Amino acid sequence: MKRLIENRAFTARSWTTILVALCTAALMGLAVPADSAKKINPKLTPLKIALIPFSNPEQLIDNIAPAISFLEKEMGRRIRYFITLSYSSAVEALNTGKADISFMSPLPFTLANKHTGAEAILGEIYNGKDYYHAKIFVRKDRGIRTIADLKGKTIAYVDPISSSGFMYPHDIFVRAGLVKGGLDKPEGGFFRRVYYAGGDEQAIRSVYGGFVDAAGIGEFAINLLLTEEREAITTIAESVRIPSHVVVARKDLDPKLKARFIESMLKLNKPKHRSIVQLIYGTEGYIQVNSTTYKSVADMARKYGFLK
Repeated sequence: MKRLIENRAFTARSWTTILVALCTAALMGLAVPADSAKKINPKLTPLKIALIPFSNPEQLIDNIAPAISFLEKEMGRRIRYFITLSYSSAVEALNTGKADISFMSPLPFTLANKHTGAEAILGEIYNGKDYYHAKIFVRKDRGIRTIADLKGKTIAYVDPISSSGFMYPHDIFVRAGLVKGGLDKPEGGFFRRVYYAGGDEQAIRSVYGGFVDAAGIGEFAINLLLTEEREAITTIAESVRIPSHVVVARKDLDPKLKARFIESMLKLNKPKHRSIVQLIYGTEGYIQVNSTTYKSVADMARKYGFLK
């Protein structure tokens, strides 16, 4: 990774260029598999899906294609999907109707729910669980054993409105009495500098490459490194539980279309579709959820000033 973005910038410039190109390609229809067209009713309005690139956006475009093909055949309509440039972009896409469905982390959902009325419809399952944790990652050879050892050092988060990529790891330091909670000055006089890397992979690689002393990100980010690279990394702290990533529907999405989408997504849980569903952010499957599932996230968001 060539550079990190300090403080409140959302993504690296180089990644923005890549993502804009990918958005354009998807919106032009290049993301729709040709072999699914046989069962698509061309008179139906396409379903629009916004995706967040937690790691490599180009890989995500390739990975998601089999699932999109499956959903098109199940739903009998064309699906348009695109990559958003940030969490806030995904929320805005739902608000303006540019997206009907979005895959996002819990904190952006609580903001979308509060400001646009967006609804949580599906939660992801990882390792048989519907929750996960954020962790503080460091290199083993840096001599950092506890989070207190990070005083005066640097840390990389993912995005200012990320759950496991900012709010929950930030909460680790607040609970330890090392930092005061809040968005205005996340370094809180404790860190020398705070960066936002723009993605989980960028953040974990910034630690591995020695660009920063630590990264506060989701526990599964370690899997984005090569096996031999993981040996250089360790964790020194873990957050409280975070409800799993969520699939969100815009407020005024047609109830029948929403129900059909949920039904089709749940079919991906069948063993014969396991190879397809695992390509969607590496998840094992989906369960139905609602907004109350994410109440603990909303409570923390109010604590730190994300929600009023």
